[in-house]
This record gives sequence, C-alpha cells and structure tokens, in this order.
Amino acid sequence: MGVNALPLIDISNFQSGNLAAKKTIAAQVARSCIDIGFFAISGHGVEKSVINNLRDASHTFFSQSDEVKHKFVHPIEGTPRGFRTFRGEALGKTSGQADAQPDLKEFYHIGREQIPLDDPYYTSEDGKKYFIPNLWPDHPLEFKAAALAYWDSMEALAINLAHIIAVALDLPETWFDDKINKHATAIRLNYYPTLSDAPLPGQIRAGAHTDYGMITILMGENQPGGLQILTREGQWIDVETKPDYFVINIGDLLMRWTNDTWLSNLHRVINPPTGSRSDRGRFSAGFFFQPNYDALIECIPTCSGPNRPAKYRPVHSGQYREAKYEVALS
Repeated sequence: MGVNALPLIDISNFQSGNLAAKKTIAAQVARSCIDIGFFAISGHGVEKSVINNLRDASHTFFSQSDEVKHKFVHPIEGTPRGFRTFRGEALGKTSGQADAQPDLKEFYHIGREQIPLDDPYYTSEDGKKYFIPNLWPDHPLEFKAAALAYWDSMEALAINLAHIIAVALDLPETWFDDKINKHATAIRLNYYPTLSDAPLPGQIRAGAHTDYGMITILMGENQPGGLQILTREGQWIDVETKPDYFVINIGDLLMRWTNDTWLSNLHRVINPPTGSRSDRGRFSAGFFFQPNYDALIECIPTCSGPNRPAKYRPVHSGQYREAKYEVALS
C-alpha cells in the first residue's frame, strides 16, 4: 500500500526478534531512502491519544491572539525555544535561495525537559547551546503534559528507527546507539494559519529545504496546503499526511554518514489552493532527531571502499546544525 508516491512500511514486527522480519523491513526502508529519502510508517506503537492530545492542545494555543502568543517568544533572540512568530524564518535560504521570502508559518520549539545536572555533557558551555530550558505557555493547561508525552513517544520511536536504519545499512543493529544516547533533538510544532492576505511572489508556507539532522518524524494533518517532495527526476509531488501514520525523512547528517547512498531530499510546504476552505489552520509536528552534539559524522564503514572514497570531511553533529540555523534566521 502506498501513500501517494511513498511506501507505507509496517514496522510493527521489527522488535519481534525475528531476523527475517527485521531484514524485510530494513530492505524496504533502504530502498525508499535510496530512491527518494522519504517513507511512511504504520505499526509504530504510538498511542492515538498521545497524538490527539498534542493536536488539540496545539490548535488551542495557536488559535490565541498574537498578543498572547508573543508572550512566549524567548527573550534571547534566536534561541530555539518557545514561540516563533509568523514569517519568523526563511527555510529556503538554507538550500541556497538567498532571496527566499519568509515562511508563512509560526511554530513552537521544544527541547529535552529533564537535564542531568551532574553530567557536564549537558551543563558545560557546549552543552548549554543544545540543552536549553523550555518555555511553556500558561494556556492551555494541557499543553506541557501533551508535548512531553509526545516527546517521550517520539524518542522511543526514533531509537527503534535508528536500529532499523543500522540493519538497512548492513551494520550491527546497535551501531548508532552510542552516537544518539544523549541526542540533541528538538520538536517543532508548526502552525500554518489560514491566509487573509495574498502572499508575496514565491512565498509559501515553508521554503524548499533539507533537514539538518539524522531523521525527522513528521505527524501532519490532512488539510489543504501540504507537504511536497522533489523526486530525483526533478518533479514536485504531493505527500499526503494524516495523524494515522508518520512520514519519515532522512536528514543531511545521515546522508553524509552514508556517503550519499541515501538522499536527504528537498521538500517544502505549499499554500492552500486558491478558493480552498478550512475552518482552521494546518498543524504538524516535526521531531528532528539530532545525534549527540559531539558525535563525529563521517562515512560509515559499509558505504565506502577502494573505488568509493568518502565525499565529505568529518563534521560534528552540533556544529553542522548551528551553521544551518544561522542561515535560516539571517
């Protein structure tokens, strides 16, 4: 069964311990990551209530006035926590579009909540760049609990996906474990309001970009104006998103790890068709799974050889992310 052009992969049997089931699922993932860099998953084990609670709380928050929402903008400009205002970044700049227009979205940025205070990895000057205290709204009251429950579910799912990816790359299943055990992941709760004014020429909900980290787990809604991805043939195709399944894409760091075997693909969020009607804006949640900030990203052993040298210089995970952030906000 397909989700538009993406395969829908049932991953429920991966943790069964059956080697044949693991290899079958991993082979499907590998094929999709080579072909287009995206796939969708069912059988993920995330409770519907966790997803629905986050959607409901987020819609309630974003439906408030700008005056209320702006109280939760982080006081230090550029800090990736709290509310980011409408047209607050231009993702197209990260893919070389110097004149990209600001995106027609707003979002709420959330990181890890519990920080081990006795571990310098989190509390050192380097650690403080990535493990920043969250900024929580006071309404709705359910927002924080819903977001943290979703975070926990996504973290477990991301680790499971990392094991699938390792098998898909002919690595030991736990190969990534010591590179993601202190991951510097953030969630973005994206909101694309209904538009009252015509956008500027070329201005869309999210400009064409690749994601920066290892993988992204996306939960979206079936509302007008959604995700598109670029095929290897240069065609933009629509990708249906629903809360029933997650859309997964690999990021730049995993593409570098695989020596470009797998594709970190351009994608964007387009505007609703002219004349479309919706009683509320479109919501999505992206779990941007970022390896440990000090993980060295260099070509993995199974993706290079005498006739296939490494294409990229090694880079630390955190350094790469920070460089991308600076461009998007410039």
